[in-house]
Amino acid sequence: MSALAIVRIAARSALLGAALAAAPGAAAAQADLASRGGALAQRVAEVRDGYVRVTFPLREGVCGIGESIRIGNEERWSGSFTGVVINGNAMRGRDVEWERECETGPGRAVLDVSGGEVRQVRFYVGGKWRAPASPTANVVDLGDVPADQAAGLLLRVALGEGVRAEANAQRSAIFPATLGQGVTAWPALLRIARDVQRPRETRRQAMFWLGRGAGEVATAGLTELAEDPDREVRIQAVQGLSRRPADEGVPQLIKIARTHKDPETRRQALFWLGRSEDPRAVALFEELLVARR
Repeated sequence: MSALAIVRIAARSALLGAALAAAPGAAAAQADLASRGGALAQRVAEVRDGYVRVTFPLREGVCGIGESIRIGNEERWSGSFTGVVINGNAMRGRDVEWERECETGPGRAVLDVSGGEVRQVRFYVGGKWRAPASPTANVVDLGDVPADQAAGLLLRVALGEGVRAEANAQRSAIFPATLGQGVTAWPALLRIARDVQRPRETRRQAMFWLGRGAGEVATAGLTELAEDPDREVRIQAVQGLSRRPADEGVPQLIKIARTHKDPETRRQALFWLGRSEDPRAVALFEELLVARR
């Protein structure tokens, strides 16, 4: 993954806030979230070449224009304004057009399918669908669907279950899957992050979301991933722990810094502890430095 891609993902993570947070009961109720997209995934699998559109309700506080999205009261935006053309009072992108700068829904996802495989996932907030650029384009509109079904479809793309998808599409499907109204996505994200057979960038993307908002269970999952055989995955998991609330992440980072067998993983844990400004981290540094005398 390029440095630019990592920065863009990190920016999105900073905006997500509590997008993945949920009570344990809700998590249990949506543990099979991907299965709820089964019927939609079957319709996508039937498309050989074309564009599949799906519209779904979003949680409160999300607004967007173009492929750029703002969440809550954040002043920053995630995504890109590239391709948005202002024509009079209307703003037009590749698939959608808008009349206002920050529309609050619905969510609109587009799956580009070629040769029976999803090659790209694009996501927008608000606006209305544009007519296809080419009159011969095969556009399959799945219509307005419940948020859990749309999230289930996107997670199936991310998981490659029932839908063939390139690694880039798998990675791009994760972000919109977390934004549906009433959706609890983190159990599926833990599943993606733990699967060493999946593309590294897809796992890292899932870990970013886990690191921002999934709660104690996600923290436990990131701690487990800090023991992953892939060093890059371990480092990403450590970074994810650094984004958890101090009482959850700092003790795990201290444990890794003290006991992990890989020097680079220990070094990363110490780096993020150094940025935490937590008194427990300061005490650890004093302990380590005194021991070196």
